[in-house]
Amino acid sequence: MKLILREDVENLGKGGDLVDVKPGYGRNFLLPRGLAVTANPKNVKELEHQKAVAAAKAAKLKASAQAVAKRLSETPVTLKRKVGEQDKLYGSVTALDVAEALAARGVQLDRRSIVLDEPIKTVGEFEVPVKLHSEVAGKVKVTVEAEAE
Repeated sequence: MKLILREDVENLGKGGDLVDVKPGYGRNFLLPRGLAVTANPKNVKELEHQKAVAAAKAAKLKASAQAVAKRLSETPVTLKRKVGEQDKLYGSVTALDVAEALAARGVQLDRRSIVLDEPIKTVGEFEVPVKLHSEVAGKVKVTVEAEAE
């Protein structure tokens, strides 16, 4: 029996997959629970259309992420912080600080997409990775300077 899965089913497939199962499993488990629909020509055509729409949407998201990555590489960020001895910062520079500085420069990013393993605690220049999409990552140049006292 050929079915199209609506949702992920453990040990069988992911939502949108066309699967071949034993008739009893399909009739008694998958169909009554709404986990699958029969694979008639209408449903197969609808599935192909949904996959095409999803692929187009994914391509559009990836293209926009690549555009943001390009803007990030062209947008350096300079942050001024109070400094103690040996160029150590009072406090630190976190992903939130970088996100706010980028927002001030016109690049809106979620702070969770900025990948800082640990906060920046010294003066200097840093390349901070930014995860924009599952396949696209960018880098932003962050410069931390001493604040004039």
